[in-house]
Amino acid sequence: MRHWKTWAAAAGVALVAGSAAAQELYAPNLAYRTGPFAATGIPLMNGQADYFTMLNERDGGIGGIRVNFDECETGYSTEKGVECYEKTKAKAIVTQPWSTGITLQVLPKSNVDEIPILAPGYGFSPMADGRVFQWAFNTPSSYWDGASMILQYLEQEGGSLEGKKIAFLHLDHPFGKEPLPFLEAKAEEIGFSLVPIPVGLKEMQNQSAQWLQIRRERPDYVVMWGWGAMNAGAITEAVKTRFPMENFVGVWWASHDADLRLVGADGAGYKAISWSYPVLDAPVMQDIRTHVVEAGLSQTSEEEMQGVFYSRGVVISMILAEGIRAAQAEFGHAEITPSELRWGLENLNVTEARLAELGMTGMVPPFATSCADHTGHSGGWMLEWDGEKFVKASELLKPESALVSELEAREAQAYAEANAPWPVNETCSVGG
Repeated sequence: MRHWKTWAAAAGVALVAGSAAAQELYAPNLAYRTGPFAATGIPLMNGQADYFTMLNERDGGIGGIRVNFDECETGYSTEKGVECYEKTKAKAIVTQPWSTGITLQVLPKSNVDEIPILAPGYGFSPMADGRVFQWAFNTPSSYWDGASMILQYLEQEGGSLEGKKIAFLHLDHPFGKEPLPFLEAKAEEIGFSLVPIPVGLKEMQNQSAQWLQIRRERPDYVVMWGWGAMNAGAITEAVKTRFPMENFVGVWWASHDADLRLVGADGAGYKAISWSYPVLDAPVMQDIRTHVVEAGLSQTSEEEMQGVFYSRGVVISMILAEGIRAAQAEFGHAEITPSELRWGLENLNVTEARLAELGMTGMVPPFATSCADHTGHSGGWMLEWDGEKFVKASELLKPESALVSELEAREAQAYAEANAPWPVNETCSVGG
């Protein structure tokens, strides 16, 4: 079911909220403004926080109730992330782990604590299967979606991948290994050679050994699943070793403007798949400037606001806000529970028309979720660094749904069996 109550009902929710004197909705974010990934975490956290601050200042919150977007600092540490989860879960309507490692640790707890996990564009790809992972959402695209779109783009631009070699440069971390099941299946199906090249956490800024291996392998393409300092290190090494940047493609977490500004024009041609795009003159961005930045309520800078990661943070908070709105409209009150938010996140229907209402046209493709589909598989655009900024290099790309769905179902079942007894929502129907 993907219906929405009328927005008149949402206005009624605001009245209910006022009469009930509701306090706030507690939506903590397990942030990482410190540690080895801080440079990428800060713009994302700023974008997320600024969107909710804008809603609080402009609209009085959502449905008449303000959102407490508290941050618990993890430094991207899995151990600290679990501590933050335990610290915040008593009042939280949602948890936002912000690391595949933290997500995997929190995932088994979700069935007991019954708090939705919102991990937009990250986490465990099989979380798309809402029948098995009832409380987890990686809306609007999974890592397997991203790998699929990258391969499609390479085939569109360079012809068949049969007989070619792809070096898979990845962080040696659960996040970096996520796309391997999809890439290995496609390598066997198409007939290309896949060469995994891991980068340890201590090697992120010194990848001379990895790029020496790339020079020896002479791959047709390098696909990078990197994060934080690893991306900047890889891009710098690629330029230094004269690897053709037009054959270097990253996941959406490897599209940080600051990493490319380090090499400037020498990085021209580098690409990254992305399910978000910075539309600098979008109405929502102006509202954030007016109600948040100019009011002195933001930690962001003008340069940061123009980047891919800041606007992605805005989109991520919009996803959560729309889930809250849907739940409020369905249940008729503003102070929703975690289980009611789960319903809202399962019934998202962010159409082109809704994006226009939100002032976010072009910032994310339309997407919808359901009881069975917790991702939405929105698709994305290939972005290209033109020497100064990222620009769109493709029309909207969509993931290969058949193989992605097959892998999701298989791996979700395997996870449930390995963690038995694992509750499964048998009431969910495929596509419903």
